[in-house]
Amino acid sequence: MIISQDVSSTASPLPRGVRRALDAMRSNIGHNWRLSELAAIAGVAGRTLQRQFLSFVGKTPRAVLRDIGLECARRELLQGVPGVTIMDIALRCGFPHCGRFSIAYRRRYGETPSQTLKRQAVFTATLGAMPSLFGSARDRPAVAFGPIEAATEHLEIAADIADDIAAALTRAGISVASSPRRAGYQLTGSMRGSGPQTRLIFRLIDTETGGQLWAHRADGVPRDETAIGEHLATRIAAALQPCLRVAEIDRALRKPANCLSAHDLALRAMPGVLSLDADGNARALDLLERALDLDPDHPLAIALAAWAHVQRVVYHFTHAPREERARSLELAHRASKLCTDATVLAVLGNALTLLNEVDAADVVIRKALAVDGGSAWAWSRSGWIDVYKGDPQSGIERFKIALDLAPHDPLAFNSMVGIGCAHFNAGQYADAAVWQERALSEHPSASWVHRTLCPAYVLAGQGPQARRSLGALRQHYPDLTVSEVERGMPPLPPSQCDLVFGALQEAGLPA
Repeated sequence: MIISQDVSSTASPLPRGVRRALDAMRSNIGHNWRLSELAAIAGVAGRTLQRQFLSFVGKTPRAVLRDIGLECARRELLQGVPGVTIMDIALRCGFPHCGRFSIAYRRRYGETPSQTLKRQAVFTATLGAMPSLFGSARDRPAVAFGPIEAATEHLEIAADIADDIAAALTRAGISVASSPRRAGYQLTGSMRGSGPQTRLIFRLIDTETGGQLWAHRADGVPRDETAIGEHLATRIAAALQPCLRVAEIDRALRKPANCLSAHDLALRAMPGVLSLDADGNARALDLLERALDLDPDHPLAIALAAWAHVQRVVYHFTHAPREERARSLELAHRASKLCTDATVLAVLGNALTLLNEVDAADVVIRKALAVDGGSAWAWSRSGWIDVYKGDPQSGIERFKIALDLAPHDPLAFNSMVGIGCAHFNAGQYADAAVWQERALSEHPSASWVHRTLCPAYVLAGQGPQARRSLGALRQHYPDLTVSEVERGMPPLPPSQCDLVFGALQEAGLPA
């Protein structure tokens, strides 16, 4: 079962008193709860409640209240409602001192509240400027989505939001059906509360098993701003996509081997391509060759194969880089004639950038975002394109939009690598190392990250960390040389590449 992290859950059962206290905190976030008030609601003594929180939640009630307030503030800031001020949000979420709120927020999320809010303005403006393009209906997963359940006074706004979500799902390459009998999945929605306390709850159900695959909550639903309604719908569709993609892959994996279509084989290959590691890459290419034998013109299979072949060059998975690059380029040119789906376009954009076809990749990714402005993959790749073109600040902004849209996507770690490379490009070497270490903690098998992590440590003057990073790189690539790194390096700006190669040599990698 796949449950989105958008709705918080706790692994172990909580005592009834703790649950009651947590429910009270979440239902009135701006209130400065005293321990005695929470204890009265929980029906236990204050010391008992304090002890239970520490035992079962790992934090005091005060610390949990602070976390809930920060999460609420983050959600509000990510909605990007026009006219909202950080002070208003801080007060609503239980932080009477704006400066202290900003410090706590930055410590938790790695950026200031104003940076988060500014980025949402960029995202909303970009959505508003994009034409409404729709991709091919081929091989789309089908989701049944009907009216959002709501009280009488909310029916009109609920209908508007449902229309926006249906359009966002369609742009994202998902067929929207009216009946669960005609779809593999059912998306249900309900609206509760009023004013700032209005809350939308969505659940994705597998119609075959009845199991819940995903859930999402949106607080403080906008009522009048059309652009913000589209912003909300795009975010909901984007948050759903990684889970739905995994569900579709699971369906393909459950099918008998003699019943697999080219699309099933491409879905089975996708996790290997996304893994960005040697074993996954090899498994994926085997499946993709079988898919192309069945259907030589299958767009997703061709684009994935183009990306997988050039991965072998860039991440040092092959001893025949020239042949792999040529095969990737041939497949990329074939895919470019077939692509209209945002996912396929984003995959193709990945392949083209690694092939150093950056201008062509830029065109493809712009088209992907015109089809689906909520494509986290396309936003991430547009960030890489900015980094390759020497615009690190724009790259960071776009990587963070991708992370905002789909923080639990398998490729989220690659956006973190990108933010690290952007900081490196800007001469912020310590920040570059922090982000690339974060990426490695999310995806430890991506040992190629040490190619730029080790130089970041060298240039930041952190010798022990640089030696550790180089050791990890050479453990996975024992015969690697600076020349081979140079041959496989993606098209980073020449000045950045020179710094990388020089720092690797300084750290001790053979020339």
